[in-house]
Amino acid sequence: MWWTYALLSAFFAALTAVFAKVGMKGVNTDLATALRTLVVLVIAWAIAFFRGGTATFGSITKYNLLFICLSGIATGLSWIFYFKALQIGKVSQVAPVDKLSVALAILLSVVFLGEVLTWKTGIGAALIIAGTIVLIL
Repeated sequence: MWWTYALLSAFFAALTAVFAKVGMKGVNTDLATALRTLVVLVIAWAIAFFRGGTATFGSITKYNLLFICLSGIATGLSWIFYFKALQIGKVSQVAPVDKLSVALAILLSVVFLGEVLTWKTGIGAALIIAGTIVLIL
């Protein structure tokens, strides 16, 4: 079932790029990021509330909170740079290069989380890196 959610994520990420490119024409990218974040904030809290996720709020440890906050900082910086890249470049170039994050996540998961790098995953990451290089050059 995980792959269904991953495909939905990819689909909505693609829509994100197209909608953002159209929506921020003539708008400061930092302001566009802030507005987008506000929308995500409202939707995320609504989903957490209506699906009962807030009931487990008390079980969050300081360790959980630290890494969730670090993830939020990384997300915010990613969005800021993504929107700036979209404003300057073409969606057909920026979105695929942004997906280099997949190969980087694979590498980081091996180094920091001790995940095993299979041949299949390694080849996939290498192809993503090669495709990114082709798009940049």
